[in-house]
Amino acid sequence: MILVTSAYGNQGKRLVPKLLRAGHRIRVCVQSEGSAERLRAIGAHEVLDMGFMIIDAARQAGVGHFVFSSVLHAITTDLIQHEIKRDIEEHLLSSGLEFTILQPSNYMLPLRMKSVFEEGVFRLTWSLDRYQSMVDLDDVTDVAALVLADPGVHAAATYELVGEGRYTAHDIGAVLSEVVGRKIAVEQIDPEIFTRARLANAEPGVFEHQLRMSRAIAARYSGHDFVGNPNVLKWLLGRATTPFEDFARKEYAAFCANAVALE
Repeated sequence: MILVTSAYGNQGKRLVPKLLRAGHRIRVCVQSEGSAERLRAIGAHEVLDMGFMIIDAARQAGVGHFVFSSVLHAITTDLIQHEIKRDIEEHLLSSGLEFTILQPSNYMLPLRMKSVFEEGVFRLTWSLDRYQSMVDLDDVTDVAALVLADPGVHAAATYELVGEGRYTAHDIGAVLSEVVGRKIAVEQIDPEIFTRARLANAEPGVFEHQLRMSRAIAARYSGHDFVGNPNVLKWLLGRATTPFEDFARKEYAAFCANAVALE
């Protein structure tokens, strides 16, 4: 039995179907009943509420192997979410559990493509001139599925998961312009505007926390590049990493297909 937490998040909703196709029995943790129903519909066997102290609970329950999805450069403590991930990594290292830690770089997110395809603008909350490494979510979840299928081979490993290339916003805009066949502008926006667009209906406490994270990201990424090396991911996958252009073409094809379906 494999427990997947945040099972309807960016990684989880891609990972769970892969594990089910491989024949694994899956137990999932989610944050809403709506997510639970969607996961039950594709074959998840048990759905649990998200709880605290999951590492301690795993140790007490005799879990054989703990796979933690962290973040690239978790030691960067001026980023709120990195500091949280770093502390969890430390707790896991001290837990006595067998573990594997995955450290993905910035995701190639479909959400960021919405303004590109609908408005012709790619937006970031940080400097348009800073470089970032990115990674495709399917590449990340392919690795997670591989680790969970044969955890002993990956015991005590920490893997940086980074796609090929380093991109400024201008580089990203150039790739997107090629994909959609028209000029895509790039724009730096205020973190509060970005957060309100994503979390318009969120509870005040949730919104304030996310805004603090967005502001920290904007400050860090405007002052420093955020890059990594793709060699580990290529080794784990046994193939090349997914290029950003391929990701963008897939998302644009899906957007166009949906637009036709709605006509």
